[in-house]
Amino acid sequence: MKIIFMGTPDFAVPAIDSLIEAGHEIAAVFSQPDKPKGRGYTLTPPPVKVKAVEHNIPVYQPKSMRDGEALKIFNEIQPDVAVVIAYGKLLPKELLDAPKFGCINVHASLLPKYRGAAPIQWSVIDGESKTGVTTQQMDVGLDTGDMLLSCETEIDPNETAGELHDRLSVMGAKLIVDTLDALAKGELKPQKQDDSQSCYAHMLTKELCAVDWTKDALTIHNQIRGLSPWPVATAVMEGKRLKIHRSAVSDMRNEAAQCGEVISVSPLTVKCGNNTAIELIEIQAEGKKRMKSEDYMRGHKIEIGTVLQ
Repeated sequence: MKIIFMGTPDFAVPAIDSLIEAGHEIAAVFSQPDKPKGRGYTLTPPPVKVKAVEHNIPVYQPKSMRDGEALKIFNEIQPDVAVVIAYGKLLPKELLDAPKFGCINVHASLLPKYRGAAPIQWSVIDGESKTGVTTQQMDVGLDTGDMLLSCETEIDPNETAGELHDRLSVMGAKLIVDTLDALAKGELKPQKQDDSQSCYAHMLTKELCAVDWTKDALTIHNQIRGLSPWPVATAVMEGKRLKIHRSAVSDMRNEAAQCGEVISVSPLTVKCGNNTAIELIEIQAEGKKRMKSEDYMRGHKIEIGTVLQ
């Protein structure tokens, strides 16, 4: 099939290779504009653009999808289908209707659950035991289109959002190929979503980072792994910010300690609500690199009884 591919971040990259390997023609790639990054604010292309350039695919980075320029490109190319994966912009109806078979989206959840910008992270934060990817026929709503195919996977209790992201990215790359194969054979059976079962996974912000030690250890553990690698859960230790990248629920108990108090340094363990405790496996002190907690404590003493805020 002749495809216009629309995507921006790392999550969408494996699908480009998969589609090309499956024999599809990616006639053009749409991606978000380059953005300044790093201390020097160097203008940096998004990962999908980098991959497209590797394959010598024309790249378009419109600031608006409603000024007619994108539609003009679609009409010139006349694609069979547009594949949309984490593009980052809503598409107007005229674009959704422009390809022969419309626009097909790969979404990183088992729809209708976790529509929106951060389905992977919120599935982890909420302590879900399973998730997956879904292809859907796009409509003008936000992730509300008819479901086409899906595949499911278990979420490991200690898996971070970053690790799950990478797995779902590969799963999504395979699923879009399967979806286009079924489309070509006329075997797709679109299913409407049950809106009553939906929930919205809103964009992550740094306001979600602060750990509330009065919550139970499992809730805090899910927060930590759901916010890894970004924006990262945080606490305050001796007046300085401490980032917490990886954790595990501990069986250790100390009824006399207060919430947030260090009850062990081997391993580094903190008292949480409901007389539970959590082990801090990887941390990052202010101005320091991310490291295992035991490595950090070789050069920085943390006393039992220290209270994290």
